[in-house]
Amino acid sequence: MSAIAHDLVQSAAPWSANSDWLRALQRTASIETHPNRILPLLFEECVAQHGASLAVLDDQEKLSFEELASRGNRWARWALSLDLQKGDIVALLMGNCADYAAIWLGLTRVGVVVALLNTSLPPTALAHSLLVAKAKHVIASAEFSETLRDACTSLHQPPYQHLYGADETRHSPPAFSSLPLDANEAREVALSDSALYIYTSGTTGMPKAAVVTHRRLLYWSLWFSGLADIRPQDRMYNCLPMYHSVGGVVAVWSALLSGGSVVLRKRFSASSFWSDVAATQSTMFQYIGELCRYLLNAPDCDAQRRHVLRLAIGNGLRADVWTPFQNRFAIPRILEFYAATESNFSLYNIEGEPGAIGRIPSFLAAKQQIALVRSDDELEQPLRDAAGRCVRCDVDEVGEAIARIAPGASRFDGYTSHEDSEKKILRDVFETGDAWMRSGDLMRKDARGFFYFADRIGDSFRWKGENVSTFEVAQALARCNGVCDAMVYGVAVPDHEGRAGMAALVVDENFDIDRFRAEIEVALPPYARPLFLRLSQTLEVTETYKHKKTSLIAQGFDPRLVSDMLYFAPPGAAHAVLDDSLYRRICGDGVERNLPGSTRN
Repeated sequence: MSAIAHDLVQSAAPWSANSDWLRALQRTASIETHPNRILPLLFEECVAQHGASLAVLDDQEKLSFEELASRGNRWARWALSLDLQKGDIVALLMGNCADYAAIWLGLTRVGVVVALLNTSLPPTALAHSLLVAKAKHVIASAEFSETLRDACTSLHQPPYQHLYGADETRHSPPAFSSLPLDANEAREVALSDSALYIYTSGTTGMPKAAVVTHRRLLYWSLWFSGLADIRPQDRMYNCLPMYHSVGGVVAVWSALLSGGSVVLRKRFSASSFWSDVAATQSTMFQYIGELCRYLLNAPDCDAQRRHVLRLAIGNGLRADVWTPFQNRFAIPRILEFYAATESNFSLYNIEGEPGAIGRIPSFLAAKQQIALVRSDDELEQPLRDAAGRCVRCDVDEVGEAIARIAPGASRFDGYTSHEDSEKKILRDVFETGDAWMRSGDLMRKDARGFFYFADRIGDSFRWKGENVSTFEVAQALARCNGVCDAMVYGVAVPDHEGRAGMAALVVDENFDIDRFRAEIEVALPPYARPLFLRLSQTLEVTETYKHKKTSLIAQGFDPRLVSDMLYFAPPGAAHAVLDDSLYRRICGDGVERNLPGSTRN
């Protein structure tokens, strides 16, 4: 037993944060001692133990551990039949289903790398994703065949297309044996080899393909399994897209490698969520982004407290939603975490501190070195002192989170593009020769060691000589009466430096514009109060419920481009409807040019 584990055993209560950390350390302890024991091999061990037990339930079928493994074996032999070599790329374009897990389980078993394509991409972005992955083949559901065809027409060497979903290929290639691979078929695959390409969301540009090694698959799955104390009687409810790391790896394999089962749904539905969770007897569910807020804003239903959930696990649960959500729906425990697919570090809020994204206990500080450093908001780069070193933040000071790159779990595997990977690395940070990964996220750390998300670099804006966090302002607006959802961004105003705040709101019948103004005057300093409001029916989000801001920023506050109701908030006055006449006054003849908090050119 390691010294860390020994100390934890001595201090662990019947339930304590230490017991969760200990369990996670124990379940990941043997990863590095078995360099060729990849996830598909570990799953074979689970099959030997739990073979006939239920593994996966989707909208169409139920599979046992043995049945899931059998399908994976057929896909492995499919790859071998095409003479696909170790390191070759096969792209996967498919909605959530049991075969999604079976396909990449089988392909990665024989060393093939699977690129998990975002099913919501338009043809141009899909073509880009195929290009950066250098995919030789693509397996696609019939429902995405038209988009795939359009994407491939723009590629000089398009991949071979294999249509999934026709009657003859409903589940997996029928011509291949489902028996375990024999010695002549199996290939030696190492933890350091690539297993998956998982793409960034592409909210600010074309998606980048992050490299996920077999090592990372095991650390993600087993670490979460330990922290959540997942057991064979547990069942994970997952309605998040399987082409992302949380929905496709963490939710699925943390449960399966623990002998538990997974419920897969193609998409989230606020109206049917609780009845489905109750009917499937799920004990855990995976959340992300605004999912919990959507549930909180939904009407009461009979099933919302009939569930047998013991845990909600995910990231992005805002402080203003946490306690009302937990109380209303009787969630015994919430495990919030912070992570990114390409990142070499993660944070875990084991203690259930509302609003916090996690902390690093003292016994893991040397193992996972994370720092917050001061950032130049204009250049979007860390500040350096006279000696050329980065400057650590004080307690409760906002800065960029960076993590030291080291062997093992703290490796940085980067993207398929070397240039993109290098942009994420800081060198000579605190000493000559050290290397740290940039998260691109601004955080603060309190005196107790808890980290809190502040904003994404590039999302904050400057107004009245002050930096405004879109995340913090959106949180404040979401707490106002009648506001169901809020998104904040900066917009350019002619003849004014910086960007003025604008908020897009989804509101209900309880919203009152005058009361809203009074509430934000209490909640926010003058420079942070949005000058422009946009009342929308819905806010566009990605498949993982991240707000899409690009089109809203481009439209700005121009009523000729925006069909939603617009308001302007002049200093010391009520919100005024922003029509074409007022827009011209703001941008044209100077009547409204002295906006509150502005500085002239």
